[in-house]
Amino acid sequence: MATTDVKSLVVGTATTAAAALGQLVSGLGTAVLTPFVLLWLVLAPGGVRVLHALAGMERTRLARWGPEVIAPAPPPARLRAALTDPTTRRELRWLLRHLAVGLPLGLLGFVLPAVAVRDTAFPLYWPLAPTDATATSIGIGNAHSWPDALAVALLGVGWIAIILGLTPAMARLQANPGRRLLSAGPDADLSLRIAELTATRAAALDAHAVELRRIERSLHDGTQNRIVTVTVLLGAARRMVARDPAGADELLERAQSAAEQALAELRTVSRSILPPVLADRGLAGALTGLAAESAVPCKVDVEMDRRCAASVEATAYFVVAEALTNIAKHSGAGEAAITVRATGPHLLLRITDDGRGGADESGGSGLTGIRNRVAAHDGTLRVTSPVGGPTVLEVELPCGA
Repeated sequence: MATTDVKSLVVGTATTAAAALGQLVSGLGTAVLTPFVLLWLVLAPGGVRVLHALAGMERTRLARWGPEVIAPAPPPARLRAALTDPTTRRELRWLLRHLAVGLPLGLLGFVLPAVAVRDTAFPLYWPLAPTDATATSIGIGNAHSWPDALAVALLGVGWIAIILGLTPAMARLQANPGRRLLSAGPDADLSLRIAELTATRAAALDAHAVELRRIERSLHDGTQNRIVTVTVLLGAARRMVARDPAGADELLERAQSAAEQALAELRTVSRSILPPVLADRGLAGALTGLAAESAVPCKVDVEMDRRCAASVEATAYFVVAEALTNIAKHSGAGEAAITVRATGPHLLLRITDDGRGGADESGGSGLTGIRNRVAAHDGTLRVTSPVGGPTVLEVELPCGA
């Protein structure tokens, strides 16, 4: 038990540090632009628009690595109005802090893994190094013996310890100015966001109601009729058993067949509520099973470093199932492909086919149901389907715990 706990602790620490390094390096992407934006603000017109665009990029980046940063109302783009606008002043303060703090931390997120690998692996290539070459990554010391080379490796272990211990705090320090200064203030008008959440809640309720109607219809039209048939046949067989045993036996066989069909339909309905294969094999295995049963040949590429919430995986499963059904019915495609990536806090799902395109959400193609399912999780759906060209469905869902 203790060994399992230690292993879980090590894996969890390493995963957290790797995510923190990824966040630091992603922050470098916006931080390297800060000096140019600052120069643009000082020397050229239109700098305010560039500042707003960079702040929007940072909000999007922070949302990929944590809670959404709710943007305030669009700030003015004219310089005179921007000078008195509180949102622009907050963005300018963020720009200066991201330049002073975010840029060095982003560089550290890029450099630390490199120097850790370089120093830790030094004993492997030390015999091939020039005699007077500097041994360590910090530019001091020479290695003239194996103990010297092992001492450099110990420095590499120290770099690894710094990565494991400090990078999560460094990532938080890099992100804090953006989360505080780029989000909507307490006096901001959040009516647009409230409207979006209201629409999301309505979509969730609609999707839930549609699913309940589908289950009720399946039970009423299929399973209930089968069970009624079983009851009628059993009653007839009971009345015939004394005077016509052979006829009663035939009725019992028909009743057994109807009961087996009812049981099969019940299993189908229960699997459509939450497929057991998701719990047994995970999303990758479940999607592989869907692709194997698809009428159109389908490739599956799934990369997930962790499980998402059960409801999110179920939504992804049903989105793929509905999309494959649409492809088989309407697209005339010869091949389809499913790509799934779990990046940061989001699950990204991409479904493509090489069919005739022209998918119309209002034409009964099932896209409305898919959009409602996705909106119920505050996700996004993008559909590209030019006439005569391939259809691409891109879904982004919050991964959850």
